[in-house]
Amino acid sequence: MVQRWFKASGYDVTYVRNITDIDDKIIKRAAENGESIHALTQRFIDAMHEDADALGVQRPDHEPRATQFVPQMLSMIEQLEKNGLAYLAADGDVNYAVRKFDGYGKLSGKSLEDLRAGERVDVAENKNDPLDFVLWKHAKDSEAEEVKWDSKWGKGRPGWHIECSAMGSELLGNHFDIHGGGADLQFPHHENEIAQSEGAHQCQYVNYWMHNGFVRVDNEKMSKSLGNFFTIREVLKKYDAEVVRFFILRAHYRSALNYSDQHLDDAKGALTRLYTALKSNPSQPPLIRGGASSLPDKGGLGWVEVDWNTPYAARFKSAMDDDLNTPEAVAVLFDLANDVNRNQSVEAATQLKALAGVLGLLQRDPQQFLQGGASEGGLDDGAINALIEARIAAKKAKNFAEADRIRKELQEAGVLLEDTPQGTSWRRA
Repeated sequence: MVQRWFKASGYDVTYVRNITDIDDKIIKRAAENGESIHALTQRFIDAMHEDADALGVQRPDHEPRATQFVPQMLSMIEQLEKNGLAYLAADGDVNYAVRKFDGYGKLSGKSLEDLRAGERVDVAENKNDPLDFVLWKHAKDSEAEEVKWDSKWGKGRPGWHIECSAMGSELLGNHFDIHGGGADLQFPHHENEIAQSEGAHQCQYVNYWMHNGFVRVDNEKMSKSLGNFFTIREVLKKYDAEVVRFFILRAHYRSALNYSDQHLDDAKGALTRLYTALKSNPSQPPLIRGGASSLPDKGGLGWVEVDWNTPYAARFKSAMDDDLNTPEAVAVLFDLANDVNRNQSVEAATQLKALAGVLGLLQRDPQQFLQGGASEGGLDDGAINALIEARIAAKKAKNFAEADRIRKELQEAGVLLEDTPQGTSWRRA
């Protein structure tokens, strides 16, 4: 969503998403499975791509793997050693001397004393200080050769934190604009990245840090220990991928995302209302080139003319420019959908599809989406309610032909309507 909006706004964007394909857990699991590190990691990378593609998540410009950048990591560690920030411990590891870096803790806003008591700080006898963290891990004789690299300090492998600093510097430079990640990475991972990169290069590392909120399940943090952990592909067995994407984008990226079937059902009904507005338009706007995963041309929304000074587009842009406020941007889409239902405006329908396309939404044929969300017996409850809302809006706008058309469509789908002073009710025939 972030890189989509910057590109739609005319920025040149280099998007990097790095992959940790070597660490203690990977080594242990590969040994348990009797397979190579590469075979294990490649299988999970392929699975990640399948899930991300299903959700319309665009591929980054670069997707470096840690094992491909070990020379750059070694070079950075040597520079830290020259700058007096790294030392060789008695056990053969190379550690970062945290207290020698002025400003450690500036991202998390805690003092060194606060951080020393942090729950994720490992205490080891071979560290000069409990806060010190490993840059280079001395290889054990029992470990396979595929997890060892030569260095001036002997065979070993990089620590987790140095991987990200080295890959970021190699592909984006020693100073770049935005670094993202989960809220749980702020300390110690991102704090350590700052210490490494600024300690090595003597300049500011990142201009802006963006941290997204946790996923929660029925108001509890999702975790394997609580038994409420599940994968994207498990969710996609029950819900359409665009419904899941829409559910995520309706929440602000910094907010906790509370997953529940009820919230997914609500998202399905809401997305159905948007597609229903497009379907009810007498002249369908053309499908946006390339589908939900395509990007507009650099320099702006090249596939459709959007006047950002028009009221809806201006509100959408204002929301996205305000810390990427997708909840407010989605609210604009619903206002546009109401306009489409009231006035049967081709212009409003085209703008609805264009603005939603920036977020990777509403790029399918409406009929395809609505039929895909139906049960064996026809339209599902969300689609029925959305059509009824569109019919009510048409009647208020005195567009009785459209209201009759919707009633007929529902009747053909086996849904009977009953208009009463209290409102419209329905039942399946």
